[in-house]
Amino acid sequence: MKIINYFNKKIKSIVDIKIRFSIKARATLSYSFLFIVMAILSSISIVYLFRKNVGDLNENVYLTLLILIIIIKSIEVIFSIMLSYKISKKSIKPINSMIEDVKDISIGDLDKRLDVSGINNEFKDLAKTFNEMLDEIQYSVENQNQFVSDASHELRTPISVIQGYANLLSRWGKDDREVLDESIEAIKDESESMKKLIESLLFLARGDKNKQIVDREDFGLEHLVGEVVKESIMIDKLHNIVSTNNEDVIIYGDRNLIKEAMRIFIDNSIKYTQEGGTIKINTFLKDNSGIYITIEDNGMGISKEDLPNIFNRFYRSDKSRNKENGGTGLGLSIAKYIVDIHNGHIKVYSKLDEGTFTSIELPICKKQ
Repeated sequence: MKIINYFNKKIKSIVDIKIRFSIKARATLSYSFLFIVMAILSSISIVYLFRKNVGDLNENVYLTLLILIIIIKSIEVIFSIMLSYKISKKSIKPINSMIEDVKDISIGDLDKRLDVSGINNEFKDLAKTFNEMLDEIQYSVENQNQFVSDASHELRTPISVIQGYANLLSRWGKDDREVLDESIEAIKDESESMKKLIESLLFLARGDKNKQIVDREDFGLEHLVGEVVKESIMIDKLHNIVSTNNEDVIIYGDRNLIKEAMRIFIDNSIKYTQEGGTIKINTFLKDNSGIYITIEDNGMGISKEDLPNIFNRFYRSDKSRNKENGGTGLGLSIAKYIVDIHNGHIKVYSKLDEGTFTSIELPICKKQ
């Protein structure tokens, strides 16, 4: 019994062996098999037709005829195999070319693309798909590099300021009360700026990795907007903040995140609207399927050239102006991310010296 089981295992192991053939070898074998089958069938047909038309002959004649046919067909098979090899080699030439091109592509050189000219088959589709993937990878890598570079630049300034004041304190600030107070205040301000920047960076990083916690629930948007308007009026006494229309609807989403997105747009309006200017915050129902949250101001506006870039990370249309207002250049990127994960849309209309109108569209949907 043990011997039988042993041989059964051996036979099973032999059957389970998977012989690896290259594509070229498989194609050659396929073409060769096809030609051999055709040669056998044609040989049988010749013998059959010969016997049918000529009649009965002695065995020597049939033997001679059979040998002759075997020789001719053997030569045909040899030439068929050679032809099969050439055909298969030519058919996979695009693959070899792709392999060589891919070997030249690295993370440091993503500009190279696979050549799709001269072919119009599945290989072309494969090359186009691969090129599209490379485009996405290159875009992501360039964005990541730019993001790291911008983040480093943004962090360098507050670190330099803190280091400068620390050196000032170490030299003579300990004995000069005025210098001491100034240094402490500056270090506190720059530390707060760094904290906000790092929190924003972490938020976006979690979003990029789909690890941002989104606590969705059904809540009344009317109460949230009313709350934001009330808080904005309490915080800002230099502008007229009004709300004339606030729809009573229930939406499904993260209440805190949506509030954060609204605050970002309102803060921007406050920063770039002159004292005494008006900021309007309203909501409008859209065919019972969506809700518009609008933030409108009559501030300095955004130029036509800058408008397409306002949601880019660290983008500033006026860096000095934004820096004075304590911005990091990440607020609108965060707001867009929040709206995107809620399947919403943002539209911004603006004109220099006339103001900015922002529309946030969110779907009205309850938890299924």
